[in-house]
Amino acid sequence: MTRRARILEICSYPPPRAGWSMRVEMVAKGLRAEGHECIALNTGMNRRVPSPEYETVMDPLDFVRKVWRFSWRGYTIHSHVNGDSLKGFVRTLLSQTIGVLTFKRGYLTFHAGVDQPFFPRHKAPWLFPMYWVMFTIPRRIICNSEPVKRLVAAYGVSAGKIVSIPAFTRQYLEFERVTLAPAIEAFFERFPHVLFTYIRIREGFNLATLMEGFAEVAHARTDVGLLFVGVTDDIDPALWADVQARMAAHDLGSRICIVDDMDHDQFLSALTRSAMYVRTPTTDGVSSSVLESMALKIPVVAAENGTRPPGVVTFGPDQPGHLASQVQHVLSNRTDVVNGIVAPAIHDTLRDEIDILTGA
Repeated sequence: MTRRARILEICSYPPPRAGWSMRVEMVAKGLRAEGHECIALNTGMNRRVPSPEYETVMDPLDFVRKVWRFSWRGYTIHSHVNGDSLKGFVRTLLSQTIGVLTFKRGYLTFHAGVDQPFFPRHKAPWLFPMYWVMFTIPRRIICNSEPVKRLVAAYGVSAGKIVSIPAFTRQYLEFERVTLAPAIEAFFERFPHVLFTYIRIREGFNLATLMEGFAEVAHARTDVGLLFVGVTDDIDPALWADVQARMAAHDLGSRICIVDDMDHDQFLSALTRSAMYVRTPTTDGVSSSVLESMALKIPVVAAENGTRPPGVVTFGPDQPGHLASQVQHVLSNRTDVVNGIVAPAIHDTLRDEIDILTGA
C-alpha cells in the first residue's frame, strides 16, 4: 500500500446528489476504505446541516478557519471549481493559498465542459491572471476531458501537470433497484413513455427550452410524461416562477411529476424505467449522468455542446421545436436508437483519481 494520505475535499457533498457531490462522496469513501484519511468540507447547499459524513461550513470565516486547521494538521487540499462561479474562484484561491502557506501544495479538479460563462480564456480575458494563479498553485489539475485539458493549458499551465479523468467510473453503475415514492410509481403507471430529466432551477439549464419543447410533445401525444427531478431549496425564484407559468400556460400540471432529489439507487431505478434521458445544459461537458444512461442503454436527448458522446441524439440548446422533434424521433424509433448507442468505456477512474491524490 502507498503511504497513508490525508486529504481535505472541498466541495459540495450530498444531499442533494449531483455530479460533483457524487464524485466527491465516492472519492472520500474510496480513500477511507484503503486506510487513508479523508475529510469532506461541505460547501454545498446543506453545508450548515451537521452530518458524520462531512464538516459543516457555517460562514466564510468558518470556511477559512477550518481549511487552515486541517491544513496545519497535515491534510492536503483538493479543491473543486468550474468556470461559472466567481464565489467558487475566491474559495479555491483562498484554500489553495492556505495550502501553500502551510507547506502543502494541493490538488484541483476543474469541472464541466469547454463552454462555460467564464471559461475558456476568450470568454473572460480579464480573469486570466486569476486563472493563471489558480492553475499554477496546485501540484496537479484534474479535468474530465482532453478538450478541457487543452483549454486549461492555454492559460500558460504546463500540460504535464493536467490529467484528464472522465467523470464516470464503473462504480456509478452499482445500484440496487428500489421501489420509488408512491407518486412516482403512480406516474410510471399512468404514462407508457416517461421522459427523465435531472435539473437545477438556475441559469444555464435552459429551462424555457425544456418546458416549451415538452409542451410540444405533450400536445402531440397523450402517452408521454416528464419526470422533473432536482427542484431543491437552492432555486432561482424568478426562474422557478417562469417554469410554473409555462406549466400553467400549456396545462402541463398533470403531465409532469416534480421531485426534489433522489439518491443513487432511486436515480438509476427511475432512469432504467424511462423512455429516455433529457439533458438541457451545455456547460456540463460530457456529463456523468449521460454516460450512465448510455451504459444502461437508455437513449439520451441532450443539448449539443461539442462534447456529447457518439450515440447521443442532440438538439439546439435554444430550440424547443428541435428538442420536441428529437424526442418524438426517439419515441418513434426507440429500438433503432438503442441499437445505435455506443456504450462508453467503463474504466475504474475512481482508482485513477485516488492514485493521484495519494501519490501512488
